[in-house]
Amino acid sequence: MRIRSWSVWCLAGALVCLAGGLVAAQKSGDTAAAKEGVLKASDVGDKLFPDKVFFRGQAATVQGRNSAGVRYSDGFLVLAALVDSSGYSSGLKEKYQGFLINEVPIEIGGQTLKPGQYGFGFVEGNKFVVMDVAANDLLQATSTKDAELKRPVPLQIVAGESGKYRLYKGRDYVELSRGK
Repeated sequence: MRIRSWSVWCLAGALVCLAGGLVAAQKSGDTAAAKEGVLKASDVGDKLFPDKVFFRGQAATVQGRNSAGVRYSDGFLVLAALVDSSGYSSGLKEKYQGFLINEVPIEIGGQTLKPGQYGFGFVEGNKFVVMDVAANDLLQATSTKDAELKRPVPLQIVAGESGKYRLYKGRDYVELSRGK
């Protein structure tokens, strides 16, 4: 009887150690998976971005096929997607073309945008506008038209130099980088 209960305790202890090892391996695997780089629409679309986002009193449908992001080495994300802005006033539709979610401060045009959720748009006069969810302008930066871009798509993020990324809508882009 003593041998049998000792065997049961040894088996239980071994199972606890094995489970602990699996949890530790999974956590270290998650850390290793956080490689810095660009996320494509297939990585972001329906997996990370909500189907609808709240902006200026309405819920706008997200175009998951027109989404992209950046994953930093510590696992934090910056995500962007175009939205269907039908139902908004024509003045707001001009500026509200997409939705931005950033878990870290980002710099755009020398200005810092705190972590949060924002509407954005590329507007006439080579301007990029970021708005809070009440449609108040928070940031304006100069955008650039990339005539050399071979295959423009509705929205994409492309890795640039020195930790910078380009957020494109068609051929227009702004550079963004992680802020402090």
